[in-house]
Amino acid sequence: MPVSGDLYERVANAPAVPQGLPLVILLTGFTDAGNAVSGLIDHLRDVADPQPVIVFDNDVLLDYRARRPIIVFEKDHLTEFRPARLELSLAHDTLGQQFLLLAGFEPDFAWNAFTQTVLDLASELGVSGVSWVHSIAMPVPHTRPISTTVSGNRKEITASLSVWRPRTQVPATAGHLLEYRFAERGDRVVGFVLLVPHYLAETENPEAVMAAADRIMGATGLVLTLDDLRENRDEYLAKVNEQVTGNDELAQMVHTLENRYDSYMAGRDPDDLNGFDEGGFDERDLPSADELAAELERYLATRRPGDEDKRSRS
Repeated sequence: MPVSGDLYERVANAPAVPQGLPLVILLTGFTDAGNAVSGLIDHLRDVADPQPVIVFDNDVLLDYRARRPIIVFEKDHLTEFRPARLELSLAHDTLGQQFLLLAGFEPDFAWNAFTQTVLDLASELGVSGVSWVHSIAMPVPHTRPISTTVSGNRKEITASLSVWRPRTQVPATAGHLLEYRFAERGDRVVGFVLLVPHYLAETENPEAVMAAADRIMGATGLVLTLDDLRENRDEYLAKVNEQVTGNDELAQMVHTLENRYDSYMAGRDPDDLNGFDEGGFDERDLPSADELAAELERYLATRRPGDEDKRSRS
């Protein structure tokens, strides 16, 4: 089994990292409904100028055959190899406030060693708190704000934002293990699960990216530029609404989801542990995600060429 020092390299001439910065964790992997995490990684790489401090070793952590890197073929020769990236970087928000960003692929291997490495680095750098986000598909309407399930030990955030509080067993991610270990040793940590409309879960959903950014800002006090995302969100929702209004079955489905969502939100108990399940959100009563995706085929066909290529870099 690898030890922590085998998992990464420190970047030569990396910027000095001040003590006491917040740590934001964004890992792509098991589930990323609406591409909320991969979209936020791309956005932060564009606007937050992340400077790598630690680069994790793909040969130790990544299953290449499960998530193959991109190679660029130019007519008769290869011009570029694009490996996946997992880096701890020093970044800054719109106001110049610095933060640490652990972003990239979720490790396939050595979770315990990876988790211990991140905890050790967090101790070394004296991080002030840890925030992370991922997203799942839920039978909720796109006409309502994206809701959140909150975990961790930031009780004030759980009380104000956590809409659905199930008691359940789910397949774990590396993010879950990180949160569990940070909380176990008493560090401030909060995890956000975005509840994305299940019929839009396989699309590039700018609203999900904005929701992810909003939760991170609320937990850390960072201020992130969202203008481009907001413009893309408005265009995206206009196209989705065009599809919905043009299809009676889809319109009825959305109307049903709206009624159930509104009824649940109006009558929910803040201490309810069953949430949408007891509030009437039974996915078995709804068209499948595949059926709904088929109804949105015309929208999917409008995605810009290169989207998949961009997403594969995360």
